[in-house]
Amino acid sequence: MAKSKKSASAKQVGTTLQALVAEGNALLEIWNKRQTAQRKLFTADTKADGFDTRLGKLLQELKAQSPLDSGQISRQTLATYKVDKIDRRRRSEALWFVENEVACRDFIQKSKKGYTSLSALQKAMYKASKEADTPTEAKASKGKSSAKAEKKVSDVGQKPSKDDIVQSIIKACQYSGIDLLDIAEALMEIDTVSEAEETETKVAA
Repeated sequence: MAKSKKSASAKQVGTTLQALVAEGNALLEIWNKRQTAQRKLFTADTKADGFDTRLGKLLQELKAQSPLDSGQISRQTLATYKVDKIDRRRRSEALWFVENEVACRDFIQKSKKGYTSLSALQKAMYKASKEADTPTEAKASKGKSSAKAEKKVSDVGQKPSKDDIVQSIIKACQYSGIDLLDIAEALMEIDTVSEAEETETKVAA
């Protein structure tokens, strides 16, 4: 009787494992089909008349017309040209693609598998850039260690320039995976006049 129960239990476990393996194979097949479809869509969207190319060129034009030095496109302008409802990250990626179109197309052409999205392309290009810079950075760091130490001493008390702040923000966004447009919009919403007045009041007190 015990032997019968043991064999039945083993049979049930075996059937369960087979079912799980079959489910995994089915999901993999679905995933592969989706990846293929996304690659085809990416190819279509990045053609000269593709969605991302057209979107990026429109945003590039609006950026050029912006009265701000940063080229920030206002929400009102985005709404006027009916692109405010398009995902913010997609807008950012499309603009990046057009502004780096030559390098992007060259990178895509050298790829064997292709890409499923602009996000994947960005990540691949960033990784390749970091890998290419690593040997150079390693050699340069040896010769600059003493110079950096001297610079740290001489920089004490000096305020960072506008370019220094911008570069720090860009690096922080790349490291954290945060959309630069989100930071720009957040900065635009800060009431800098009130904060400046508050600071002056504290100093005067």
